[in-house]
Order: sequence, then C-alpha cells, then structure tokens
Amino acid sequence: MTPRVRSTNIAVPKPAPGSRAARPRKSGIDKRPVAELEVFAPADGYGHGSGVAGDLVGNSKHHGGAQKAVYAYAREELAFWESELGRPLADGQFGENLTTEGIDLESLLVNQPVRIGTALLEVSLPRTPCATFAAHLGEHGWIKRFAAHGRCGTYFRVVEPGRIRPGDAIVLGDPPAHDIDIRTVFAAALGDDEAARRAVGAACLPPLYHERFTVRLASHAGV
Repeated sequence: MTPRVRSTNIAVPKPAPGSRAARPRKSGIDKRPVAELEVFAPADGYGHGSGVAGDLVGNSKHHGGAQKAVYAYAREELAFWESELGRPLADGQFGENLTTEGIDLESLLVNQPVRIGTALLEVSLPRTPCATFAAHLGEHGWIKRFAAHGRCGTYFRVVEPGRIRPGDAIVLGDPPAHDIDIRTVFAAALGDDEAARRAVGAACLPPLYHERFTVRLASHAGV
C-alpha cells in the first residue's frame, strides 16, 4: 500500500479530565475527522498552540509549538488497540491530527522531510503518554501499557505551510545522515540511557531535548 493519510482530524474542545468543575481547563485530545487540515509553523517553544488551523492544544506546557505542530498516528495501531481493549477506536481518538495508513511512523528518522498534500513537514519527536491521554481513554494503567507497546506515533514540524486532505500520499524525502528514528528517541525519553547516548551523539534533536538527555546522562555518569 502506498503510504497515505486516511483521516485529517481537529479537536472537539471539552473539559480536561480531572480539571476543576468551577474553572475547567479545556482539552483538545478528542479529535474528529474534517475535510482537510491547514497546517502552519507555530513559534518555537511551548505555549504557541497547534500547527493546525482551528485545532486546540489544552495543555500548552507540554504540547504544541514548532516541534510538536502536527501529530500522526497509524490506523494499524488503532486496530491493534481495538483488539487489545475490545472496543472500537475512531480515527482521531488518540489525539492525532493525521491518521495514517501503510507507513511505520516509528521507523521514520528524526529530521526526515515528508511531503503530504501541499505541505512540507519534518519528523520531529515521539509522543509520550500523559495523564490526560489515560483519562480520555479511561483505561487503568494506560500510560505504562502504551509505553511498553512502543508504538507512539510521531510529531512533525511544519517547514512549508499547506493543506492536507484524506487520501493524500505520504512522500518521504531524502533521509538525514544519521540512523536515529522515532522509536529510538521514544526509548530514550522513557529512560533508556543507551538510546539517549545515540541520540545525543547524532546531535539531531531540538535543543531542549538534546540538553535534557545530555544532563541526564551526565548525572547518571556521576552516580
């Protein structure tokens, strides 16, 4: 199968699970299919929202910004979790802007260019599961379970703004000159120091994440 976009999704804002009833914080994790996405590059750093027009980032402390502008997750993985959880999972239910088909997102190399529709994206970072994600699904032990499976999807940064529609092909550009894929960075984020060493050695990550791994490795070396 030619890699393609199956569904384009934006948030249906709702109160964040666990937020105070008097002053509920909105969450954008529940995304629903729409006819197309208009993507753009938000400012770098957290607090600058989604890179998808009309989308919502509820927790801007940990989500959004240039490095996490657009999130993709595979329909094949949603099907896996349907089997595991014994219930249907709609496109967008894991909070993804792009539900994909026919591509191993975790094998994509960090900084690899990807053309989808009229937009040019670049592979950026893995998604790490959070409490909001767990509460949204209502599954006990979800964070550990999702992490252990290792299929996290990927965030993209936007290099050239454009429009993405269901059915658009996912076209990979020339790979960068390193072998650090999203699966490796996900392992590093979950505490694997060897994966973190490889990522730091390749000097391929955004500065915040490169520094985070560098500090962690230095602290462990001093133990």
